[in-house]
Amino acid sequence: QVQVVESGGGLVQAGGSLRLSCVVSVSIFSINYMGWYRQAPGKQRELVARIARDVGTNYAESVKGRFTISRDYTKNTVYLQMNSLTPNDTAMYYCYVERGGVPYWGQGTQVTVSS
Repeated sequence: QVQVVESGGGLVQAGGSLRLSCVVSVSIFSINYMGWYRQAPGKQRELVARIARDVGTNYAESVKGRFTISRDYTKNTVYLQMNSLTPNDTAMYYCYVERGGVPYWGQGTQVTVSS
């Protein structure tokens, strides 16, 4: 069983920054796929950024140039640095990892951007 715990969300003004963290309970060397997704009220969950062992790093068009996904193997942690935030980025953000073909989701962390 893999546990995934996000943190770092909060309320920020437009133009501000936040860094989300996702701590994984196992070594992320064993993780094939790590990603951040978000879901705004009334909308479907969407991919924000991902790191996949076979395809590298990808971002949603709406966050390219503003968000950066990274990982720290020593801390088994995946980060999402979010800059130049806009109200459209307001959503619940979820960390997702896939290990051995089995998906695991965190409980989510709320990001609210005020105008």
